[in-house]
Amino acid sequence: MHGPASPGWLLVALCAATGAYCLLRTRSGVEEQRRAAGGEALMGFGMAVMAVPAAAFTPPRWAWPVYAAVFGAAALRALWEARGGAHHLHHLVGASAMVYMAVAMSAAPGAGHGHGGSGVPLLTGVLLLYFAGYVLVSGVRLLPVADPAGGPVSWVDRPELARACRLSMGIGMVAMLLTM
Repeated sequence: MHGPASPGWLLVALCAATGAYCLLRTRSGVEEQRRAAGGEALMGFGMAVMAVPAAAFTPPRWAWPVYAAVFGAAALRALWEARGGAHHLHHLVGASAMVYMAVAMSAAPGAGHGHGGSGVPLLTGVLLLYFAGYVLVSGVRLLPVADPAGGPVSWVDRPELARACRLSMGIGMVAMLLTM
């Protein structure tokens, strides 16, 4: 994205670490965790790549349409899976936001990392409101609750870690949208 390099690198690290943990969650023994983890890993790594400061790397012009196609496919998959649960609607909004940002970046002057003013301000505002609300709700969901099973839970299956990853990706999305 654009803006100061230090916050950009912190966002890259946060999103990459989140993507790595989500990738590990694909090995979970819990079916629901495995199904959601792949899309969340894609989002985490995709956000990390998109957040690399422009001073460090400016992607070639062809990268943005490829990026939009990958997340367009992820959005279609999330739309298909949304038949089974509301959480996939969030994946649909997230993947669609990534497509929107990739299209805005490709249309930006220089076709590198956008430099403000790109994209449709109304859509950016709607996405900002959605992700800000998502961050607030996700933060509340991090409040501790008792484990109903009472047994030991594998670190890959810890629901609070999955929620923390979703929260950090929501915060990352707000940061990225603010720079549009």
